Amino acid sequence: MGGIALIARALGHEVSGSDENVYPPMSTQLEAAGIRLMKGYEPAHMDPAPDQVVVGNALSRGNPAVEYLLERGLRYTSGPQWLAENVLQDRWVLAVAGTHGKTSTSSMLAWILEFAGLQPGFLIGGVPENFAVSARAGQAPFFVVEADEYDTAFFDKRSKFVHYHPRTLVMNNLEFDHADIFDDLEAIQRQFHHLVRTVPGNGLIVSPSNDGGLHHVLDMGCWTPVEHFDPDSEAGWHAANAEPDGSAFDVVCETERVGRVVWPLTGRHNVCNALAALAAARHAGVPPAVGIAALAGYRNVKRRMELRGEVRGVRVYDDFAHHPTAIETTLEGLRKHVGAQRILAVLEPRSNTMRKGVHADTLADSLNLADEVWVYVPESLGWDAASVLGDLGGRLHLCHSTQEIVDSVVADAGEGDQVLVMSNGGFEGIHQRLLDALAG
Repeated sequence: MGGIALIARALGHEVSGSDENVYPPMSTQLEAAGIRLMKGYEPAHMDPAPDQVVVGNALSRGNPAVEYLLERGLRYTSGPQWLAENVLQDRWVLAVAGTHGKTSTSSMLAWILEFAGLQPGFLIGGVPENFAVSARAGQAPFFVVEADEYDTAFFDKRSKFVHYHPRTLVMNNLEFDHADIFDDLEAIQRQFHHLVRTVPGNGLIVSPSNDGGLHHVLDMGCWTPVEHFDPDSEAGWHAANAEPDGSAFDVVCETERVGRVVWPLTGRHNVCNALAALAAARHAGVPPAVGIAALAGYRNVKRRMELRGEVRGVRVYDDFAHHPTAIETTLEGLRKHVGAQRILAVLEPRSNTMRKGVHADTLADSLNLADEVWVYVPESLGWDAASVLGDLGGRLHLCHSTQEIVDSVVADAGEGDQVLVMSNGGFEGIHQRLLDALAG
C-alpha cells in the first residue's frame, strides 16, 4: 500500500494515509515524498472527503474507517484494482509470484531492466537498494510487480495477483502459507491457476522444474509457453560451477553457458531467484549477458540479509524470513558463507500463519543450523513454544520481551559471532537496540 501511495503521488495526486503501525523503511519513503501519515483508523482522517479511498487488505468490516466510508458512500477501491486501472493498462507487466523470493526476484528483474536502459516502473514489497524506493511509475512499456497471493480487500477475496494480467509471469515456488485465509494448499493452487489463466498465449511463464505444487497448477491447464529453471538439474536455465555459498556461478541457458554471475549475495535460493529474473528479462528483450552484467552490480533488498552493523566483531543482520523454508534457506546461506563462526538466531513468530502454529512440526528443524536460538514468545502466541521447539535443547532461549532478548544476546555474543534477526515486522527496533547495547 505504501508503494501504491508513492506511485499515486508521482502521478500528481494529493495522497495521505492511515495505518496502525508505520515504521521504516516505508515510513521514511512516504514522508520524503510529501505523503501525510496518520496513526490509527479514525474517520476524521477522511474529513474532508477524499476523491477516492484506496483500502488495504488489512482492514475488515467493523474497522471504524471502513464503516465510515461505507456509511458516507465514499468512493473506494482496492490497491491492486487501483494499480490495474490507473497504471498497468497498456503496460507490459512482468509479475513475480510464489511463496518465497517474490521481493528479491522482482527487485533483481527491475534492476536488470533498468541496467538495460528500459526505465521500468515497479511495485515491490520491500526497498531495493539499487533504487532506494519500493515503487515508481517508470516509463512505458515495462512494469514489474511483486504478485502476492493474499486476498485483495474486505470486499474482494480474490488473490491480489489476478488484477495484474501479466505478459511475463514468474512463479518461484509454492507451499502452504496464509493459513488465516486459505484452508489448504489446494486452495492456493486454485488461485495460482486463476493467475495462469490471465497470461496470454504470446506471453511467458517462468517456473521451477522441481516444484510439485506448481506442476499441479500448470497441469490444471496452461495456454502459454513455459521455461523452467533449477540451480542444480539440467533445466532450461540452470547453474554450473557454483561456489558453495552461491556467491558466484555460471549461467546455462538451453545448454549454452551465457556468462558467470559474481555478486555479493549468498544462498541457493538467491541463485534460483537470479535464474528466474534472467529468464523473465530475456522475454522482455534483455540478452542474458546484459542481465548477468546487471546482477554483478545488484544490491539486495532492505531486510533481506541486510547487515545492519558490526560492533566489537559481532555482526547483526536483519532478515524478513517468517516461514520454516525461508528460515532454513537463510540460515543455510549464512552458514556456507561464514563457515564455523557462531550463528545466533533471533526469531519473532509474527505472521498469522506462524502465530496459529501451522508450521509447528517443521519450525525446530528449520533452526538447526543456528548455534543459539532466541524466540520471542508473546502472550498471543497460539502454541507452546517450549514443547514445539524442545528438540533444540540447550540452544533454545524463550523470551517474553524484546528487552530480555537484547540483554541475553549481548551477554552471550562475542567476536566473530553472526546475529541473525528474523521477523516480518518492525520487531520493536530490536536490530538497532542490539547494536547500541553491544556498543555500550
